[in-house]
Amino acid sequence: MQNHADTVAAIKQKARSLGLSGCVLLPATALHDEVEHFNRWLQNGFQGEMDYMARNAEKRLDPRLLVENAKTVIVVLQNYFTNKKQSEPTAPVLSKYAFGTDYHFVLKDKLKVLLQFIQSEISPCNGRVFTDSAPVLERAWATRAGLGWIGKNSSLISLDKGSFFFIGELIIDIELSYDNPRPVADHCGKCTRCIDACPTKAIVADRVVDARLCISYQTIELKGELDPHLKGQFENRVFGCDICQDVCPWNLKAEPHNEPGFNPEEKLLKLTASDWHNMDTSLFATLFKKSPVKRTGFSGLKRNLQFITDV
Repeated sequence: MQNHADTVAAIKQKARSLGLSGCVLLPATALHDEVEHFNRWLQNGFQGEMDYMARNAEKRLDPRLLVENAKTVIVVLQNYFTNKKQSEPTAPVLSKYAFGTDYHFVLKDKLKVLLQFIQSEISPCNGRVFTDSAPVLERAWATRAGLGWIGKNSSLISLDKGSFFFIGELIIDIELSYDNPRPVADHCGKCTRCIDACPTKAIVADRVVDARLCISYQTIELKGELDPHLKGQFENRVFGCDICQDVCPWNLKAEPHNEPGFNPEEKLLKLTASDWHNMDTSLFATLFKKSPVKRTGFSGLKRNLQFITDV
């Protein structure tokens, strides 16, 4: 068994070797400060059809209810920013995060390796890995870890990395030496670029997003027909939306990721508007075999394409 300082250093080094940044170790405790904001968001119905946001609310606010005997929360970041762009200016626009392999697979695989490292090299333990797939308030844990502040568009923003990254958590049942991070001050100031740029006005208040108006929610989460009141406001977005992040000045600091799994196929980037609209199930299966786009499915993608065309 290593001493505490060596243990923490070894875990952080392993995380870096996996291409993860951040890696902050925190005690598993309740998130009391987030209760009021989260409950008000739910009460306003801003979650839309995402009923899962209201389920297991207690677990979202306390990881000890989510993972048996939870003692430690390890928070990491995974960059997904890319300079690569779709080559056809009139082609339907795909969110950057959907260019490559679904991040749930990539980030969870890395966290599982980190867990195995802790189990074999540090101490026997049990744990679970998470990234946007279970009742965990990820941005709350990331801010508690001192990895950034919540911007006016509700994204976590890092002083030196911007906001194009995923947040992952490894929750384990052993105590470790914990970091004592300082909170990052709000650096949005008087800037309202994200609010002004959102074509559907989904940012209804400072740091409050009405998901029902958000293009990402409409094109990914919504299962039925898209909101007809938003017709003509999607700015050609077919799956997800990066507009509020693209205009954020802090993303001028964003550097391209080095994760091979997130690299897009050239064929995807070269799709023309005609290619998108004439896509059949065979091409869909080829291009999006391991992609986040599978979440909406072929029929959902066709629905989105129809919506942004009939304006």
